[in-house]
Amino acid sequence: MQNLKHIFFDLDHTIWDFDRNAHETLTELYGNYNLRELGLHSCDDFISTYTAHNHQLWTQYHLGQISKAELRAERFKKTFIELGIEPEKVPAQFEDDYVSISPTKTNLFDGATEVLAYLQEKYHLHIISNGFKETTLTKMHLSGLNPYFKNVFISEDVGVNKPDKAIFAHALSKADAQIHESIMIGDSLEADIRGAQNFGMKAIFFNPLKVAKPEDVTWEINSLKELINHF
Repeated sequence: MQNLKHIFFDLDHTIWDFDRNAHETLTELYGNYNLRELGLHSCDDFISTYTAHNHQLWTQYHLGQISKAELRAERFKKTFIELGIEPEKVPAQFEDDYVSISPTKTNLFDGATEVLAYLQEKYHLHIISNGFKETTLTKMHLSGLNPYFKNVFISEDVGVNKPDKAIFAHALSKADAQIHESIMIGDSLEADIRGAQNFGMKAIFFNPLKVAKPEDVTWEINSLKELINHF
């Protein structure tokens, strides 16, 4: 990591614990909307089914295969249909309520603020996120993350998503950073790691679930706290 000056982080699933925050939000909505009365007898089944569809749709969004509107329109629709609920019975405000509540959750991955405080003393820290602009800014603010980062680059502002090389070029240009002095840290092999590598930038795979690491991925961590040892 010689000559390193800039560290670019993903936000969701890397610093902000997306799955934990989503679980809390969906549990609240399951009760608020009395989904048991619609025939959804297991909150856990509802959440796991939603999570699978949401992850699949986000992968398509990363790759530019669907729009933000399509992602938002489809994730709960697909979930309810798979669980045997007719689309017309899906609460009309469910998606809007999810989008308004979820970003207010503040669960971060273990050690996040400790690690960011440590790294901030030595490097310039930045965010590159494919998340939606309004929710990303809310998450950053309410989770107390803004003071740690020099810049927050959001795909909706840039006009392209990770893994497109253009978003990395934009971020490095605005941060006044060179490729050889920069590194990307994120959980998505496709968006964060492959995106950075294809751009010519070093990358660290954040892998808390300990999935099999591809051979061409050089660096991997299972906990953010490991970064203190690496840097």
